[in-house]
Amino acid sequence: LPLGSLNIAAMQVAVQENVKRAIYFSLGVALVEILYVRLSLTGMHWVVAHQQLFHILEWATVFLFIILAISSFATARKTGTQKNVLLNNNMHRFWLGLTMSAINPVQIPFWFLWSTYLLSNKILLPTNSYYNWYTVGIGCGTLCGLALFIYGGKWLVNRLKTSHATINYVVAVVFIISAAIQLYRVWYIPFGSQLPPTTISSPKQ
Repeated sequence: LPLGSLNIAAMQVAVQENVKRAIYFSLGVALVEILYVRLSLTGMHWVVAHQQLFHILEWATVFLFIILAISSFATARKTGTQKNVLLNNNMHRFWLGLTMSAINPVQIPFWFLWSTYLLSNKILLPTNSYYNWYTVGIGCGTLCGLALFIYGGKWLVNRLKTSHATINYVVAVVFIISAAIQLYRVWYIPFGSQLPPTTISSPKQ
């Protein structure tokens, strides 16, 4: 449950729009998370062979976070309930969540490391049955985590009577921190070094 860009974005959709749209957003995020998990389990060789693609995506994520931070700051300085560039569009919130999650390649090495650790300790076995339940569990966990931010964040904002400007300031700060972390990761930690040295076995039936 890190205070990350996707969690804060889901909370912002719930507060400034409605819970239904925030749930659509979360479903898009969770779908990509599940796809990345399956990729981490079965497509390690492909990812290693296409490191340059993910390096480009990492830089794109830095610039995206900076743009979203600037937009949130600019919106917070204006009066009324104007939305920032993240929400001020007609894109269905499911596709917005899917897009934001898809261009965040940090999840791939994260799941590589965890999957390798679990496999090496025989907690996760290389069978389709284990892989399927593992993926379903991660999808459910992602949705539960986002739900906590959606409902808990909306309750907290209403409880504290927080203004839209304050919400946008908080979102801007989170995006700045996310951009800084991502920039450090891109600059000092090459994508290839984030991958585990061992390969993941092909799943057995």
